[in-house]
Amino acid sequence: MATLRSCSIAALSFVALAWGQGYTNESEVPHYGQSPPVYPTPEGTGGTDPAWQAAYSRAASIVSRMTLEEKVNVTRGHPGTCVGNSGNVTRFGIPALCFSDAPDGIRGQEFVSAFPAQIHVGATFDHDLMYRYGEALGAEFRGKGINVALLPVAGPLGRVARGGRNWEGFGADPYLSGMAMEGVVHGAQDQGVIAQAKHWLLNEQEYRRNPGSAGESISSNVDDRTLHELYAFPFMDALHAGVASIMCSYQRTNNSYGCQNSKLLNGVLKTELGFQGFVTSDWAAQHAGVASANAGLDIVMPDGGYWGDNLTEAITNGSVTDTRLNDMVTRIVAAYFHLNQDQGYPEVGVYPYNIQHEIIDVQANHASLIREIGSAGTVLVKNTNNTLPLKSPRFLNIFGYDTKLPDSPWTNPSRFGGGYEVNFGWSTLNGTMITGGGSGSSAPPYVVSPFQALQNRVVQDHGILRWDFDSVNPTVYANADACLVFINAYASESFDRTSLTDSFSDQLVHNVATNCSNTIVVVHSAGIRVIDSWIEHPNVTAVVFGLLPGQESGNSLVDVLYGDISPSGRLPFTVAKDESDYGSLLNSTIGSGPFPQDDFTEGLYIDYRHFDLYNITPRFEFGYGLSYTQFSYSSISISLAANASCDEYPPTLSTPMPQGGHPALWETLYTVSTTLTNTGPVAGHEVPQLYISIPTAPVRQLRGFERVYLASNESATVSFPLTRRDLSVWDVVAQQWRLQHSNYPIVVGASSRDVRLSGTINVS
Repeated sequence: MATLRSCSIAALSFVALAWGQGYTNESEVPHYGQSPPVYPTPEGTGGTDPAWQAAYSRAASIVSRMTLEEKVNVTRGHPGTCVGNSGNVTRFGIPALCFSDAPDGIRGQEFVSAFPAQIHVGATFDHDLMYRYGEALGAEFRGKGINVALLPVAGPLGRVARGGRNWEGFGADPYLSGMAMEGVVHGAQDQGVIAQAKHWLLNEQEYRRNPGSAGESISSNVDDRTLHELYAFPFMDALHAGVASIMCSYQRTNNSYGCQNSKLLNGVLKTELGFQGFVTSDWAAQHAGVASANAGLDIVMPDGGYWGDNLTEAITNGSVTDTRLNDMVTRIVAAYFHLNQDQGYPEVGVYPYNIQHEIIDVQANHASLIREIGSAGTVLVKNTNNTLPLKSPRFLNIFGYDTKLPDSPWTNPSRFGGGYEVNFGWSTLNGTMITGGGSGSSAPPYVVSPFQALQNRVVQDHGILRWDFDSVNPTVYANADACLVFINAYASESFDRTSLTDSFSDQLVHNVATNCSNTIVVVHSAGIRVIDSWIEHPNVTAVVFGLLPGQESGNSLVDVLYGDISPSGRLPFTVAKDESDYGSLLNSTIGSGPFPQDDFTEGLYIDYRHFDLYNITPRFEFGYGLSYTQFSYSSISISLAANASCDEYPPTLSTPMPQGGHPALWETLYTVSTTLTNTGPVAGHEVPQLYISIPTAPVRQLRGFERVYLASNESATVSFPLTRRDLSVWDVVAQQWRLQHSNYPIVVGASSRDVRLSGTINVS
């Protein structure tokens, strides 16, 4: 049986390996105290929300009558059919809760949908689609009787360009990510599913995310301001939306493990942000018993970890108080009641692949939404002489390994495309890529490949095809109207990428372009893909970032290629001209010794903020994307909200802290409005974006976006509300959000660098 371990300073504790088992003789003492200790854990009460308060009242009544053993049983994982299974208390009608992946669909199950990955949803820049995405996911999780959906993701945010799990998040900007988090949480929880936002916090690389023979996990060392303004920022939106659970992360933060970091859990999450739900450990992310309990962890997965009988002993000997245990259990049970899961919630319908079972089909008509999001997140980045849309071509050459279905995608029934046992280090997937690898991958009921969808259209037009999925130098037919080349860039949980290019794919594009004067390249990528080795080739006439579009991949793409839908996707990250342009943010930090350190010395300056700071011209900037039509921007105006308070700090609260933070942070202070007109020949969506220059902060930060549909010659007014939080910085001395009395230059445009209108807000 595992033994309890704890450390009285900053909740630090370390894996007990003897010297000589991979560690050098380095002391952990210099690392103590770098994460401030915050004790005790605030007790959940329901905060200021009447619905939460009612759920807490019911939960507390039941918990008060539970035995010690029953309470401890609820706080740990147990064997079962789900990815995670909590303990039940049958005499009070509290079932074992079923926890399941993944952010883009239920993983490892049948008759479920494979949605676009979150990075693809982020590329839509569409608030409504973000909500509908969460709503449809929630409906499927509910239909399978899954209580806790392990979504959405805002960590990693995308600090490291080669990060292995960047594709699981919505993009490398806290505002974009936050708006998506809010939409998905609302959508999923409107279906009665407990959403579990992850990974709290600073889980920005895969390399050494867990302890092992080389030593402890990497430590993400970050200053207080950066923590709040960049990495906690999108989680605030999830919390404000009412998210009922949070997953703590694997790595250490300021040398304290994420699931026993009292500053992050007790201090920021449960005190500053008033979190009323429960905190779950990432799977096997608990590294001490007493320390994690007292730091604010509420349930451990996937088994008992350092709790179970050990937690019973800790309660008995006073190392952990009865109050803390009661709070853990009450938070879990209250979330169950808060989402009304005691009222007609379906029985768990999750089964292993090798057991015959009833069919529970939860797909509904989600394929149409998947296709819509797939098209909306497709980003056109080059279109010479209006090469696209295709005009009913009679003859197409189709090349590349990404055109077809993978040959053996189900060798691991729980990991479409390949599990950890085979995918380590892959840079591409041999087959069209609709999702990334690891626990965030989906289980598609089918996949419409690009080749299938293109072939269907060509057949309709009574045309012909020539194709080659394997060759690096395929035969090009001179009579073809166009040559389409499909490549991809793979990424997965458990390892970080080693390059943002690959030589085979780049050579394939070169070889085709050398022989074909109308070469169109489609890149399905799990994040950034650098394309400068061929982007300026005169015969490369159009380039599309197809990202990770889910099961309707080919249909979504062909809708755009043929002009049924005008492209409106925008890059949720910056594509550099050269990998070296990302500087220290290119690679994960290798770290050495038993206590590896990753210092976030760049502070607030990641992705486009980094390029702005160092005046580096990217190949394609954050927010960039082309359309088949044109739009004009005019008549910018700025209005102050009635009764708006522009005091430097929010007022002192006389009530408990609402979930999501001080209510004044969410009050609209100003509204920026502009007129948008479709001046082009076809209908389409435009994505106007608002960027603001906050004093003592990056020169340009996204603080508003809308996806607006306009017919040709149609105009519309677009408004961007700006809250107190949108305009504030985190004051590390006052430990509050501070609204500076100063001028705030603003710009509205079609990307982070395509400025169409400008103005200034004077806060006084």
